[in-house]
Amino acid sequence: MYNRFSSGEANFADPNDAIEFVEAIREVKKRDGWTVFAWSVLSNHYHLVVRTATVPLWRGMHTIQNGFSRRFNRRNGRTGSLWQSRYKAKYIEDQQYLSELIVYVHLNPVKAGLVEDPAAYVFAGHREIKNQIRASLVDADEMLLCFGTSRKAARRMYLSAIRAGIGPQMEPRGRLGLSWHPFEFGGDSPLSVDGDSPHVDFLGRSTDLERPTLEARRFVELVCKVAELDMARLASRARDHETATMRRLVVTLGVERWRQRGTPLARVLDKNPNVVSWWVGEGIRRRLEDEGFAKELDRLDIQLVAELAQKPNEERKTIENPTS
Repeated sequence: MYNRFSSGEANFADPNDAIEFVEAIREVKKRDGWTVFAWSVLSNHYHLVVRTATVPLWRGMHTIQNGFSRRFNRRNGRTGSLWQSRYKAKYIEDQQYLSELIVYVHLNPVKAGLVEDPAAYVFAGHREIKNQIRASLVDADEMLLCFGTSRKAARRMYLSAIRAGIGPQMEPRGRLGLSWHPFEFGGDSPLSVDGDSPHVDFLGRSTDLERPTLEARRFVELVCKVAELDMARLASRARDHETATMRRLVVTLGVERWRQRGTPLARVLDKNPNVVSWWVGEGIRRRLEDEGFAKELDRLDIQLVAELAQKPNEERKTIENPTS
């Protein structure tokens, strides 16, 4: 992803603002299960290379950009749009291109003339790999797999690519002008990643569940069916713990994984949209803190996909393309 401030203002020139933005990315990474391959924050723009899990990318980016914009405007007594436009995102399918993009993003401070050594720039991911910083934003093993299959050799290949990108002897080659090509080394510890979490593999295929788009009422009805929940109870005024948990499960599953919006869900449940938004926030918090709640979300998700898979093709088309 990439975005810049409107009219190119250097709002990130204040390190406190840059730190706040990076911490916002860190929070969303934890909340939404992102894998971060590369990042850099310059005075008037940022670059971010991530892989998402089950939560749609737009939710995380909305949290980061809109939250930062509101806080920045409030502190500085300004109004209006802070960003030039909606963030720009490109889906990367090619492994070679991903490797080149990582180097490009981490060399951005050098190309901008801010530093000669990218390790000297605080607000970028390269120093996290070069200096092996413990609390890094970059997922080092995932990133290094783009450069080799063993830790030391992949790190050596990555650093070699960085040096080639700085050196005057570099010849323009490839889509980003990098003249190196990754290859494998042996002789040290193999790199490993979490193979169980949903992601996009090296061929660009999603390992996540396939979820059709459902109208809000149909979504709630189906969740209630597979979970044996009483829809009327969800929409009632009941405030007991069990009902509260069920509501959080339904709306969190819908918003995080099934592309549902808070306002249509609120209409179906006869609730204020702000209340439903709060339920989603509470559901996300519980997903992160309560293993039982997280497992129940996964179980309902799988059951809902299985329920839809059993429906005749014509009925599925009706669900996926509602006319009302």
